[in-house]
Amino acid sequence: MNNTQIVVSPTWLFEHLHDPQVVIIDCRFSLADPQLGKQQYQTSHIPNAHYLDLNQDLSSPVGKHGGRHPLPDVNQLAEKLSAMGVDSQQSLVVAYDDSRLAFASRLWWLLRYLGHQQVVVLDGGFTAWQKAGYAVTDVITPVKIGNFIPQVNTEMVVDFQTVKIRKDLPQVALVDSREGDRYRGEREPIDKIAGHIPGAINYPWQEITDSSGCLLSTSEHSQRWQQLQTAEEIIVYCGSGVTACVNLLSLELAKIHTGKLYAGSWSDWISYQ
Repeated sequence: MNNTQIVVSPTWLFEHLHDPQVVIIDCRFSLADPQLGKQQYQTSHIPNAHYLDLNQDLSSPVGKHGGRHPLPDVNQLAEKLSAMGVDSQQSLVVAYDDSRLAFASRLWWLLRYLGHQQVVVLDGGFTAWQKAGYAVTDVITPVKIGNFIPQVNTEMVVDFQTVKIRKDLPQVALVDSREGDRYRGEREPIDKIAGHIPGAINYPWQEITDSSGCLLSTSEHSQRWQQLQTAEEIIVYCGSGVTACVNLLSLELAKIHTGKLYAGSWSDWISYQ
């Protein structure tokens, strides 16, 4: 494995496709068409892959606060992971999507949040798998029996009040992961209010991959975060707490372990305005 065991290549996955310890999870999703990801999975996916849906499985129902993709119910997600054959501290989960790691990173982060460190993302996603010439299938992977016991690490996540209190402290950096024009408030396609949390700096999440969805080198990740290396805490947010996880993945690749997710993100922040 490369990149400090956070990322695997299509070749590595192909060679470990039938390893009983490896559990593959397809996370493809479209915000514009919420049914699309599951349809894509049913049509064609990496052999042995299971499917988790951003709205149904990796988030909770939307409430007054908490943003557009509140964190999922821990026990429900644990049950779903167990039914995919995931054993705590044993199985290696490989997450993939086709959106420059936007949704695979959410699962990567969630598993670590639930105390499971053995999780990686597939570099380049489904497209890279296909480009490498590896087989795909429409056979739905059967339910397996695993034993996933969540051990939630509450230190990894912050809420509205914490952000409000801590964001202006000198040792804290607040990172907005959205595209530059959304950060600047020039365009807001989803949320009711445009702009960003006062004091936030902009590190767009798409910058950690190239145009084909493959990750930049580890040294490029280190370079990217150079100015924030000495921060005691880096609070990362986006529109709803999904693509912020891509930046948290990048921070880990840069060997910076001070990143925390503002789970509700901008959509939660503006719910208090």
